[in-house]
Amino acid sequence: MGQFDEIRYQLIWNRLISAIEEQAQVVIHTAFSQSVRECGDLSAGVFNRRGQMVAQAVTGTPGHVNSMAICVEHFLAKFPIDGMKPGDVFVTNDPWLSVGHYHDVTVVTPAFHKGRAVGLLANTCHIVDMGGLGFGPDARQCFEEGVNIPIMHLAREGVVNEDLMGLLRTNVRNPTDMEGDFYAMMACNDDGARRLVGMLEEFEIDDIEEVGDYIIDQSRKSIVNAIRKLPNGDYPHSVELDGFDEPIRIQAKLTIADEHIHIDYEGSSPASTYGINLVHNFTLAYTTFGVNCIIGPNIPCNAGSIEPITVSAPEGGILNAVRPMPVSARHVIGQMLPDVVFGCLAPVIPDQVPAEGAGAMWNPMLRGGPTGVAPEVIASADELSEDYDVIMFNTGGTGGRPTMDGLSTTAFPSGVRTPPVEAVETCFPLVIWRKELRERSGGAGKFRGGLGQTIEIGGEAGTPFSVAAMFDRTWNAPRGRFGGMDGAKGEVRLKSGPELESKGRQSVPYGDRLILELPGGGGYGDPRDRDRQAIVDDVLDGLITAEDAKRDYGIDVDVSETGG
Repeated sequence: MGQFDEIRYQLIWNRLISAIEEQAQVVIHTAFSQSVRECGDLSAGVFNRRGQMVAQAVTGTPGHVNSMAICVEHFLAKFPIDGMKPGDVFVTNDPWLSVGHYHDVTVVTPAFHKGRAVGLLANTCHIVDMGGLGFGPDARQCFEEGVNIPIMHLAREGVVNEDLMGLLRTNVRNPTDMEGDFYAMMACNDDGARRLVGMLEEFEIDDIEEVGDYIIDQSRKSIVNAIRKLPNGDYPHSVELDGFDEPIRIQAKLTIADEHIHIDYEGSSPASTYGINLVHNFTLAYTTFGVNCIIGPNIPCNAGSIEPITVSAPEGGILNAVRPMPVSARHVIGQMLPDVVFGCLAPVIPDQVPAEGAGAMWNPMLRGGPTGVAPEVIASADELSEDYDVIMFNTGGTGGRPTMDGLSTTAFPSGVRTPPVEAVETCFPLVIWRKELRERSGGAGKFRGGLGQTIEIGGEAGTPFSVAAMFDRTWNAPRGRFGGMDGAKGEVRLKSGPELESKGRQSVPYGDRLILELPGGGGYGDPRDRDRQAIVDDVLDGLITAEDAKRDYGIDVDVSETGG
């Protein structure tokens, strides 16, 4: 395809991105589970014949898409592309081959043009229930966490693998939603393949190999050029996290060497005996995302932009778990890695690195009904609901930025959307009594940290339920940067008063409610340098009090004189 000039390449690139985004929208509009339909916990992408990611959808999470970038090569190692046939679909949820836990299922489909497989379409979706203990950190081995699907056919020449589907249906609590999501994922890839072939026909090309190589090479060059502007050297940083029953230390050393960046996690905590460990794929995914956020935010994510960044972590440690270590709640550590990377880069490019934020999403996995709560809770309940499982994605605040305040209740780095209260209450016997910004939770600074939120959840008619807690930043607050103050730590408690643990399955008794106080982001820069009007506005908006303004910023705000 040497005859294509840069304008033609750009047209093909735009069409390719459009096609893959439409691919992602198909699974969103056809999925059965709330996690995909309402929250967008998914990824979609197109790969060349060698399994290299050429482009990804705009919709999706970095943990999914950057892990999927490695995953597809494993499919080709077992099923070479020239042996694939039209109508074939392949699947796996093996944590060590794909996206890090059983709930993220990856489906891969070949696209055929002129009788030849010209590329691969892939998507990964979070399936709410894949058997076992369910989504949560309580398991002690991965065998307890669900059904492991090795790389295999989901369909052969258009015929669905009913043996696999039957096995899965007998091992999950809600087989209808699970099966519906699998069909949505197949439809997603079918749509992507159709659009890819349509693009090839429109531009009269036989495959995506040459244009794909161009796209990957341009992305690689762009990242390399960004790295060249940075000073060579070693830049260490560490973060302490809550862990399950003892603190977790993430120790990183970022090394810049001409055209390459390497992040070594030597010195980080050993693996936990609970399911908060990461497989290497997931560690790589969020680490490379953190680097690219700072040095190449406008560079497309594909095989080229990932290649110049390498990651190592001690085998058997918390960031490189080996089978059969439990990994179900790996996001609670993995989504903190961008903050670790930011800390490494802060002395290198201080005008581009924000303060620490809430990091990991707060994803309470709620379960109700006779099998959903402990026997002693059932015995004291006046009423029980039907059995249900639901996951709710919630977000705290991001850190203050070098030129503006942090974002409140924003899903960084995950990108997963919060489900609407109405969608939760319509589908499940729950009531969201309160969901509001958490006042005073953003760290003071020249640029204030974003606010967390307060959420109050009860069972309909007061029915009891259990929560698989997977929360962090309850012991260790998001830290401010360059003189900014820390954000507020998170809190987990019952409305009746008792505090709950930040991790592990616990019960909410009959008539009680679960209250989540999500962390706020740290502040950036000396609070005394903050614009006075911004401080006054924060007081008037109820984000801080007049006392906070006096203590943290050194100014008196008379609310009565400002019309408040």
